[in-house]
Amino acid sequence: MSTAKAANVEDPVEVASEEEAAIEGERQISDTELRAIIEALIFVADEPISAKAIADVVDTDRGVVEAAVQDLVKEYESRPGGLQLREIAGGWQIATKAEHHEHIRAYLKSKPSAKLSLASLETLAVIAYRQPVTVPEILEIRGVQSPSAIKTLLDKRLIVAKGRKETVGRPMMYGTSKEFLIQFGLKDLSELPSIEDFQDLAGGATD
Repeated sequence: MSTAKAANVEDPVEVASEEEAAIEGERQISDTELRAIIEALIFVADEPISAKAIADVVDTDRGVVEAAVQDLVKEYESRPGGLQLREIAGGWQIATKAEHHEHIRAYLKSKPSAKLSLASLETLAVIAYRQPVTVPEILEIRGVQSPSAIKTLLDKRLIVAKGRKETVGRPMMYGTSKEFLIQFGLKDLSELPSIEDFQDLAGGATD
């Protein structure tokens, strides 16, 4: 007659940690599915979304997300379509390809809400290329006062205050904002558009 060995209450009992339990219950995401999820998140995001933010949502390693994003970038580059994946203002965004900008710019000029006055565009150009810059310095360059243009650009969040200059009167200095980078589709200020691009935009502006 065989007898079962009784469990010794003093014998150690192995209990899976919460982390191990979470890993065991975690569904593995394939590379293809991860790229699809990342593409969907970039598409619905109101502004460029960072790899860290994506990693937090997907609950995976940031390095894995960055590698998947690079795969997506290559995939978009290989497509014959009109879209690309671009790094803009510290995040990723689906953007149009440069070869279609002429037609896109023509369409955007037809939208009243997209227009800035000539004064605002000139002021924005001065701030973009000379930042941080003060109102008196903008006046010196443009030759006219720019208070209304400054207010417009602040209201549209295209510029922000950058502190006060250590000079007589300590005037406020201004520079471009993250919203400026997003609106112009720039990764950072090193990708500033040419003066000609500003002049082209000004052609469809109204005072």
